[in-house]
Amino acid sequence: MGLGGYCEAADGHPYHGPYHDHEYGFPLTDESELFGRLMLEVNQAGLSWLTILKKQETFRSAYEGWNVDRVAAYGEDDRARLLADRGIIRNRLKVNAAIENARAIQRMRESHGSFAAWLAAHHPQPKAEWVKLFKKTFRFTGGEITGEFLMSIGYLSGAHQPDCIVYGRIGKLSPPWMSRPTTAGQ
Repeated sequence: MGLGGYCEAADGHPYHGPYHDHEYGFPLTDESELFGRLMLEVNQAGLSWLTILKKQETFRSAYEGWNVDRVAAYGEDDRARLLADRGIIRNRLKVNAAIENARAIQRMRESHGSFAAWLAAHHPQPKAEWVKLFKKTFRFTGGEITGEFLMSIGYLSGAHQPDCIVYGRIGKLSPPWMSRPTTAGQ
């Protein structure tokens, strides 16, 4: 998404509007919400963001509120349940990524205390370094997924145009990219 006109395109849209106005670019530290946002970005690969926004609540339900410990414990029965769920993206690689990424977040608790602390410990760095780190740490994350995830949670700039009213609201929350700046293109 980024600065490519999303602010204007989202205005008044039933799905993009609320996401733009209340989620996109806002600092996020809650583990379940961070995990959920990462997995929504993973599931968006090859699809439109609108498709994901329309399925956001069914994803949340299918993955038990993005509960990291529950998802990390999923076995074959859970994989089969998810692959049969028409409310989500039924892709084996993406379902497996959710389980493995939940396990990676559990390991972050041991190494850094939390997913949010792991992110903070690696900030600031250029996007290219984030991409390398995410590819090493998570499943099904490349440049676009990593960049959008980090932009969506306030770690990279570019979620909103400077003249967007939401940009000012986010600025008052001191997102990481403003307090220790990096740019989306770095």
